[in-house]
Amino acid sequence: MKGDAPCIPRRRALLALATAGFLVYLPPAVGSEQRFPDVVAVKVRSSGPDVFDFDVTISSPYDTPRRYADGFRVKTLGNQVLGERKLLHDHQDEQPFTRDLYSVRIPLAVKRVSVEARDQKHGYGGKVVEVALPGR
Repeated sequence: MKGDAPCIPRRRALLALATAGFLVYLPPAVGSEQRFPDVVAVKVRSSGPDVFDFDVTISSPYDTPRRYADGFRVKTLGNQVLGERKLLHDHQDEQPFTRDLYSVRIPLAVKRVSVEARDQKHGYGGKVVEVALPGR
């Protein structure tokens, strides 16, 4: 419309405000609440022939004793579950948190796996991390 200021991309406008010394708070977008726990990092190491150990870091910002990240699993890219760890309590004061899963036997033909986390209410469905298996 005539007389309106030109449209400035949001990031550029925020940068201009930040540079000018303004503090800007942007509330989360409507409907952007994290529904599932996310896997944010995975470290994998070989612990024997066809056996691997995993250190999995999970972010679960809504953690409560009634609804918390209660497990994670390692799968082939074809969705075959290779190993799973159940988590027995919430990690409300430890976010993100890292837990291990030892001695996962993985067939020689598998070169990459995916790791996903779940919560008590919604199950699996958050950010999944895919990792290459060392030595393969």
